[in-house]
Amino acid sequence: MNVRRSAAVLAAATAVIGAAVPAVAADPSPSASRAFPAALYGSTDPTYDGVWRQSLALLAQHTAGVKPAATSVDWLTGQQCASGAFAPYRADPATACDAKLMVDTNNTAAAVQALAALGGHDAATDKAVAWLKSVQNKDGGWGYAPGGASDTNSTSVVVGALTTVGEKPADVRKGGQGPYDALVKLALPCEGAAAAADAGAFAFQPGKKGELAANADATAAGVVGALGKGLVVEPAAQAEAAACSGSGSPSPRQAAANGAAYLTKALAKDGHLTSALPGSTDQPDHGNTADAVVALAAQGQAAQAKKPLEWLEQNSSAWAAQSGPAAYAQLIFAAHATGTDPRDFGGTDLVEQLNATGPAPQTATANSEKADETTDETDDSGSGDVWWMVGAGLAAGAGIGFLLSSRNKRRQP
Repeated sequence: MNVRRSAAVLAAATAVIGAAVPAVAADPSPSASRAFPAALYGSTDPTYDGVWRQSLALLAQHTAGVKPAATSVDWLTGQQCASGAFAPYRADPATACDAKLMVDTNNTAAAVQALAALGGHDAATDKAVAWLKSVQNKDGGWGYAPGGASDTNSTSVVVGALTTVGEKPADVRKGGQGPYDALVKLALPCEGAAAAADAGAFAFQPGKKGELAANADATAAGVVGALGKGLVVEPAAQAEAAACSGSGSPSPRQAAANGAAYLTKALAKDGHLTSALPGSTDQPDHGNTADAVVALAAQGQAAQAKKPLEWLEQNSSAWAAQSGPAAYAQLIFAAHATGTDPRDFGGTDLVEQLNATGPAPQTATANSEKADETTDETDDSGSGDVWWMVGAGLAAGAGIGFLLSSRNKRRQP
């Protein structure tokens, strides 16, 4: 991978790395006169994360019982290309997508999960899923860009999209291989030379020589993907503490348990994961910690998720305010997965904070004694190095967490 990128690309990607390099703080009450679409959540440049943050915002609102503004939903559906794919952002949706537009699996899969949850968008989600199937790799997985090598994060977010629309991921195959096959191949063994520190973790991608390096970010994704779940995980009963077990090629469910055991160990000391971005001092990684909470909850490890959840309740307010709607969404997903009230998350109403980053929702009734019947009057209507860097920047600052962040390096927890 060529690390010499133009100053323009680096500046653009760095602009969204809120956790590592301070970016423009999310405006809690965006003005209609801002340069970016009024229907879009968040006030920062959407070039690299518009569809992603909109998808997560809408999905989080729906999860919290909020009916999003129709204009915001329409904006998301309007971003779709005729092929069914989504790019990170199309400034002029009236202009047809062409070969120069970089569409990707992550934004497409996130949009599918949001639109499927909201309902009434079968035509859009069917086209998007068909496109995702058309770019599946022969090993059964997906890379960020069509034709790119499969990685744990991208494969997992696509699995979530398939599950959300009622597909069985195991049946979506290319060359006899399915997504679970790809994920299991990216899981580190419980025995052998690597087992001491990295047992059960998932790698982002194999190294140049096929070696697998543990990545906590990818592990959170891998656990959720191997269980066939999406961004929203329902609270589960406490299961037996996960332990790394088995050798060779584990089943998808065992690979998920192994990954959960690795995350439990990685979180045990401080209650949070740590980022290690090039050129930056290691620091707590709020987004990936939230994703780890979701992963542990998905595996039935509510007790093991308690410490990182409490850490987030005490330490995530400033990060979320700076990073914007996707960050609030990640915290709402973590709260939901653990049965925690997102309207009282360490004293913060995450739902209210998220709603304030974009158009007023049509309704906001969940977890409140009185329904807010206020309706927005405007809502009556029904692969190259650049993108590798974009993926890294998005995850580190826009709150994407496990889905894109490990493109910059295969970091250790």
